[in-house]
Amino acid sequence: MTDALKRLSDEGVAIWLDDLSRKRITSGNLAELIDQQHVVGVTTNPAIFQKAISGGEGYEQQLADLAARKVTVEEAIRMITTADVRDAADILHPVYDSTEGQDGRVSIEVDPRLAHNTPATIAEAKQLAWLVDRPNTLIKIPATKAGLPAITEVIGKGISVNVTLIFSLERYREVMDAYLAGLEKAKAAGLDLAKIHSVASFFVSRVDSEIDKRLDALGTDEAKALKGKAALANARLAYEAYEEVFSTERWAALDKAHANKQRPLWASTGVKDPAYKDTLYVVDLVAPGTVNTMPEGTLEATADHGVVDGDTIRGTYDQSRAELDAVAKLGISYDDVVRLLEEEGVEKFAVSWNDLLKSTEAELDRLAPTEA
Repeated sequence: MTDALKRLSDEGVAIWLDDLSRKRITSGNLAELIDQQHVVGVTTNPAIFQKAISGGEGYEQQLADLAARKVTVEEAIRMITTADVRDAADILHPVYDSTEGQDGRVSIEVDPRLAHNTPATIAEAKQLAWLVDRPNTLIKIPATKAGLPAITEVIGKGISVNVTLIFSLERYREVMDAYLAGLEKAKAAGLDLAKIHSVASFFVSRVDSEIDKRLDALGTDEAKALKGKAALANARLAYEAYEEVFSTERWAALDKAHANKQRPLWASTGVKDPAYKDTLYVVDLVAPGTVNTMPEGTLEATADHGVVDGDTIRGTYDQSRAELDAVAKLGISYDDVVRLLEEEGVEKFAVSWNDLLKSTEAELDRLAPTEA
């Protein structure tokens, strides 16, 4: 069952799970996935926590305790989510040790409602790092325009970061620049660069969902022939950009100071269109030095019938450019698509966060002790 996942790992792809819940932690399931399915990291987001906490299992006692203390709903959510991340980080700590800090990582996101507020994002990132208090945590900061200077500042303080919601090649280059600028600040401050890590979460399936919708609207044979190609092309060209940036003289100077490369992380790798193979965004995005964070269904599909056939990224750059050019020639604006996806990504996480606030507040009210 794990041959495909082992091959994926052997090809230099770190397998992370895009899910977390208290039940997954306490049942031993997370430890089992690490032991048997080559999982070496965990990512979370507001939607994942909303689903986990709304499901309720394992949270009742902590919610009751928080209700008794009459904490605010915002404080309650942070106490609950950081507890889960802390416990997951402890389970993954042996992986963190064995990979010298590269993997064994757990990500937790800043409040998505702060995505366009640089000072608040910085403050929240520092607070989350302090609350979780584990060296193998990554603080997730969105790749909005306001997020870029926050990334630099947080990295400059020695806090490891998972940059999320990257859709465009231009923004991805800005993210890498923000990371390098942060490392330069950290170096100037005398921090140990070897202890600072980062991944850049480049979203995949949502690009196909949006562009395919526009190709369907055109309805021509030429348009239909391009369906399911844009997301892979976009991600593959992101890897080309990664190779370029981390072979510059600027990087070489940081490399000498023992800095770590910011690895590309393929996010949103669950296939949305049932017409496509369910392992598409895993087996067709294989290259060394990458991370693929998968929902459990995609992890299971890859383990069961994924065919990992070596590097499927390098050597595809000309073809990938041609495919994105062909989409553009049909009148579909790449810039418009990636702008929309970023806006929708921030909004969707904010909606999930607000839903989590409402459901948690209802639970706190239900469990609040009656006044004597």
